Amino acid sequence: MAIVMLRYFAAAAEAAGREAEELDLGADHTLGALREALIGRYGDPMSRVLKSGSFLVDGVVRRDPALPAGERVDILPPFAGG
Repeated sequence: MAIVMLRYFAAAAEAAGREAEELDLGADHTLGALREALIGRYGDPMSRVLKSGSFLVDGVVRRDPALPAGERVDILPPFAGG
């Protein structure tokens, strides 16, 4: 069991309809599995956010889908101006 604390910001919070939640990723606790779980749960709105947004994993930006999700993941939408 891999419980991950998720925090959503701006458009990600809007897509999820909440600012935070815990999610059990099971044995496959990678960022790729997290991405698929979020799209499965929240559909196209979350897919659009994740297409150009970022994962902040335990305080560090991560993009490689094979990396572990960590204990806390912040879902950040793209920010204007870079």
